Amino acid sequence: MTAPTTVRAELFGPDRRATTLGIVLLISLIAFEAMGVGTAMPALVADLGGVSLYALPFVSFMAASVFGTVLGGRWCDRAGPRVALVAAPLLFGVGLLVAGTATTMTQLIVGRVLQGLGAGAQGVAVYVLVALVYPERARPAVFALLSSAWVLPALLGPPVSGVLTEAASWHWVFLGLIPFVLVAVGLVVPAVRTLARPDPAGGAAQRPGVVPAALAAAVGVAALSWASQEATLLAAGVAAAAIAVLVPALARLLPPGVFRLRSGIPAVVAMRGLLASVFFTVNSYVPLMLSATHGWSLAAAGIPLIVGALSWSAASAWQGRHPDLPRPQLLRAGFGALAVGTAGMLLVAPAWGLPWLALLFWAVAGAGMGLGFSSVSFLLLQQSAQNEVGFHSSAAQIADQLGGATMVGLGGALLALLGPPAVALPVLVAGLTALAVLGVATARRTAA
Repeated sequence: MTAPTTVRAELFGPDRRATTLGIVLLISLIAFEAMGVGTAMPALVADLGGVSLYALPFVSFMAASVFGTVLGGRWCDRAGPRVALVAAPLLFGVGLLVAGTATTMTQLIVGRVLQGLGAGAQGVAVYVLVALVYPERARPAVFALLSSAWVLPALLGPPVSGVLTEAASWHWVFLGLIPFVLVAVGLVVPAVRTLARPDPAGGAAQRPGVVPAALAAAVGVAALSWASQEATLLAAGVAAAAIAVLVPALARLLPPGVFRLRSGIPAVVAMRGLLASVFFTVNSYVPLMLSATHGWSLAAAGIPLIVGALSWSAASAWQGRHPDLPRPQLLRAGFGALAVGTAGMLLVAPAWGLPWLALLFWAVAGAGMGLGFSSVSFLLLQQSAQNEVGFHSSAAQIADQLGGATMVGLGGALLALLGPPAVALPVLVAGLTALAVLGVATARRTAA
């Protein structure tokens, strides 16, 4: 029997088929909600009369997600993912119901908070389940499937959300996902019922002060996210205060040595933050780059994002079919492709740039993420003890969230200071290219 057939059997054999489909559906639901809400938000806030609070539904979800990520990791390390894999999706579903029936902005925010708590805890619980259920050699293919779970929502989420909003109501952007939540929970329940309760003694589950630190991190990330959308002295002060709150919180929530890129798990967590900081920040500004500087329509300006998502999925699928390749080397190759793709945007961002090159270079960057993101996920589980998978997974997701929020905020600050995107965005892209090159130089530190 060939290796790919063996790996496929590990994923879709009779004993794991439902579990694999269930976790892919869980991730897809979060992705569809994330992609669809942004499309529906203008109609939503116009209906609820809260245009001045446009950013609040996004910020509240992000803050709750950070808190849910940390609590989910702590719970999984102490008691295993059994309860979290059922309770977190159901909490997400309750949040969909509350938001989908909202008649006031307050009710909508409550729903978004519940969704964020559920999504954060659910993401960590899925990682812990992968560590417990799938053999190491099958995990690259599992992470390839989880990456692909974002592709269809990226392609269909915005147009489906737009059609639902125009033909029926924005309420159905939330309510339409609830039946799928129940299906996903039903698929994973048989697997989680057979899991043994872990022994938390001596692991990361015993770290003190995690809950207050999680709350501080949630507030700090929310403040950074809000400040990134404003161009005022008040926003600058809020950003400074957020960083002051985040620094001591991160000392509790991240493994020691992350910022020094210490070999092993600290470097793995740091690489997750670097990948997210570079790719998602440029991804956020590509439409502005093409529309404001080169006059593309918003629909055309979004095409590179689709190309990048498809390239990500293709590269992730490729690495999943080669489970014996060394992941630190794949990670380094991923950072190399990300560096090339990001540097190439320096030929797009200026007023004299060639906008069509965005299609080529963002496909290269997407391929880098397909190789790098899956490699980081594999290395994280490979180097984590059973009672530390939750803590390490939550740390990686916090590095992801914080890195993205910080760099997107930096982009907003540069636009406020330097003026037009044709001037500010090349500066941002140059800095992000340097971060990708740093990843190339230090990826080898992720080796066990």
